[in-house]
Amino acid sequence: MMHRLKHYLALHAQNLLGALGRMARQPVGSLMTIVVIAIALALPTGLRVLLNNAQILSGSWDGAIDFTVYLKLDVDTARAEELTRDVQAREDVTQTVFISRSEALAEFRAYSGFGEALDVLNENPLPHALIVRPASGDKADVEALAGALALMPETDFVQLDTAWVERLNGILDLARRVVDMATILLSLAVVLIIGNTIRLEINNRREEIQVVKLVGGSDGFIRRPFLYIGFFYGLAGAAMAALTVTLSLSLLASPTHALAQLYGSSFNLAGLTWLQTLLLLGSGALLGWAGAGVAAARHLRAIEPS
Repeated sequence: MMHRLKHYLALHAQNLLGALGRMARQPVGSLMTIVVIAIALALPTGLRVLLNNAQILSGSWDGAIDFTVYLKLDVDTARAEELTRDVQAREDVTQTVFISRSEALAEFRAYSGFGEALDVLNENPLPHALIVRPASGDKADVEALAGALALMPETDFVQLDTAWVERLNGILDLARRVVDMATILLSLAVVLIIGNTIRLEINNRREEIQVVKLVGGSDGFIRRPFLYIGFFYGLAGAAMAALTVTLSLSLLASPTHALAQLYGSSFNLAGLTWLQTLLLLGSGALLGWAGAGVAAARHLRAIEPS
């Protein structure tokens, strides 16, 4: 039993080293195949990583859906500040900022460009306002809080805009589906690329295969070296894809962080995790094995000893 196991392992080791040897003896062709596989795997991987970053960024926005409570014009400053403290004390509120009428007027004057027109007015037409940040980013919770504050006697109206969040989530959901489709299509492309490579390899070794079949070699025995070749093509292509995505993200990291800082955010671009890298390598190797297996099973049946 032990002898058979050693013989079995020795055959696999021989086929494994033989596959590496054949790839090394054709460096240009092997490299071109690996590069094509890497491009096919890097595209969906890079898109998925960017999509994950977008989801992280949108998640931080979902948790900070501020809305504004505009108070009636007859509410004085003391009562508005008291309301600010009352709203801040609620468990479903994270932060409440009071914007007085004078502060609102100064901000409007600075950014609207209607400073001269405002000077004509006899009194400030803007009300006190409360900017409220809910504790929950859930749409239903935010709307419930806004509805409760709208019922206060001092409230004139509540400005709540969650439509942009819904649009963003819809865009991300569409992008997720597109990335899933691209992943499936490009995975099939990898299988076809490796399958075509194995087909050419089988044709180049047709006479050798005929001799092996003539002396009693089974299709499984003949197929094994080609499976290892496909395995290594897929693994090498996945490794190059992971390197490509990592280098590309490192080039984008600095400008992305600089852009985020302009918007007052500390967002940093996240790269491939170790788990994602391992999944990419495993997927590449599996696709290579599958592509080689399909091609070998199909074309070896067509070769018979003459």
